[in-house]
Amino acid sequence: MRPLGEILVENCGLSRETLSNALKIQEMDGGRIGEILIRQRAISEPDLLKALSIQFGIPYSITLPSEDIEISFTEKVPIQFLKKYKMVPVITPEGSFIALNDPLLFQPLDDLRLILGMGGQGIVIAHHQAITSLINLAYDMNRDSAEQVIQDMHEEDTDLIISEIEETGDLMDDTSDAPIIKLVNLIMSQAVKERASDIHIEPTHKRVKIRYRIDGILYDRLSAPKHIQSALISRIKIMAKMNIAEKRLPQDGRIEIRIAEKSIDIRVSTIPVSFGERLVLRLLDKTNVIIRLSDLGMPEDRLKEFERLISSSHGIMLVTGPTGSGKTTTLYGALSTINNADINIITIEDPIEYQIEGIGQIQVNPKIDLTFANGLRSIVRQDPDVILVGEIRDLETAEIAIQSALTGHMVFSTLHTNDSASAVTRLIDMGIESFLVTSSVIAILAQRLVRVICNDCKEEYKPDHESLKNIGMTREMVSGKTFFRGKGCPSCLNTGYSGRTGIFELMLLDDNIKNLILRTSDANAIKRKAVELGMITLSGDGAKKVMDGITTIEEVIRVSCQ
Repeated sequence: MRPLGEILVENCGLSRETLSNALKIQEMDGGRIGEILIRQRAISEPDLLKALSIQFGIPYSITLPSEDIEISFTEKVPIQFLKKYKMVPVITPEGSFIALNDPLLFQPLDDLRLILGMGGQGIVIAHHQAITSLINLAYDMNRDSAEQVIQDMHEEDTDLIISEIEETGDLMDDTSDAPIIKLVNLIMSQAVKERASDIHIEPTHKRVKIRYRIDGILYDRLSAPKHIQSALISRIKIMAKMNIAEKRLPQDGRIEIRIAEKSIDIRVSTIPVSFGERLVLRLLDKTNVIIRLSDLGMPEDRLKEFERLISSSHGIMLVTGPTGSGKTTTLYGALSTINNADINIITIEDPIEYQIEGIGQIQVNPKIDLTFANGLRSIVRQDPDVILVGEIRDLETAEIAIQSALTGHMVFSTLHTNDSASAVTRLIDMGIESFLVTSSVIAILAQRLVRVICNDCKEEYKPDHESLKNIGMTREMVSGKTFFRGKGCPSCLNTGYSGRTGIFELMLLDDNIKNLILRTSDANAIKRKAVELGMITLSGDGAKKVMDGITTIEEVIRVSCQ
């Protein structure tokens, strides 16, 4: 058998010098040469798999089939076995084989063949991610639906004593027979599968309603009988380490779980209502923490301008919009862009949504009087170059942020206002002098999130005159343009939309705008002047995205009227 290193040199562009260095490391520390080279980023996983394919004479496949697959093996083989050894049986009408990531695992392969009676079938080398995805898909297809679990639950099941279980493993691996545990796991895994950002559990007079927020819109997902309410809420409160005996006061908690290889942070909030306790679970996918500004949907010209502004040595950059409009994501993207070893970045947030490597992040804690204002005072004494204040909520925080900007710091923060011009009015209403606003604030970015048309069911249509008029367009302006909308299909849950992107309004505080602010704090006058000077409004940016076939007129109207 030819040495793997030689195959990599001949077929994957690996230099002999790099191979020689890796062989020395292998001699000293042990390990496999392919894994050493991947750790050094000298080769990629596809390079290694291609080389193993040549070395062992086994076919290599980039993808694995996911339709018309036979899943009867899930009854015979534990999911943990397949995940541990990174192998999966692929049984389709066209043929059967075993996909594996490591052809040297002879014993587990023989065991799997013996259990399934697949001695005669061939094997294929495949990517670790493709194998894991197929394993999760097969076992997910074999699980009871949440509706089925609810139907199978009897009133006596809810009287079971719920024991505290640490959720350290993958929820997909949980084979618990306790109906309430199974139901909670299904609610959470289904929410992640459907890209939900929140789960709402709402008790009513006779039922418990469960809704998911997907792409900013709430959808009814389940309606459970009243008798499971107590057990369902207690189970979630136990997972969130909350007091299950306290049902009269609001509580907050946190759950960390893994679902299908994703690390999910869940913030749990409860409040007492007429028919019990109402729960909202906010889901944060911690596996997608690298946020790039280019992924936000900002037009190229505004993106370049924004990147120039966030690299300034001092001043305040404000991002405005209602709750859930993506302000924090934009600010994290800005910090990730400028984050390097040369500057000291410190943030104070409520809550810290994502951990960013190399940045000092402080969590607001009112119980010990660690407010935005008090935290900001301490940050200034930590020799920062860049400061992020989660939100300017009061005069005290605004004053310290402005003083920080005037003394040579770059400050990022958010405000809850409808557009960029209203942010100026809001600061002056708080009690900030207009000359301090003009001397510290360098730009204000207003934004909203619009749903993106689903690519799988996109269709052309002709919008009516009234719809065009609502986003400031006429028939003449759109002559020859093609408009799209989503028809609705299984991949977008029949909504016609899949995912979201931003629409933006960037107002620069140049000399003309500053002079106007010194004379008036009227938001309408400031906005008119900014538009005269070339500012693209939220609805203007939305109209451009409609004409580019990214979103729909209805979406732009829905979010820009907030």
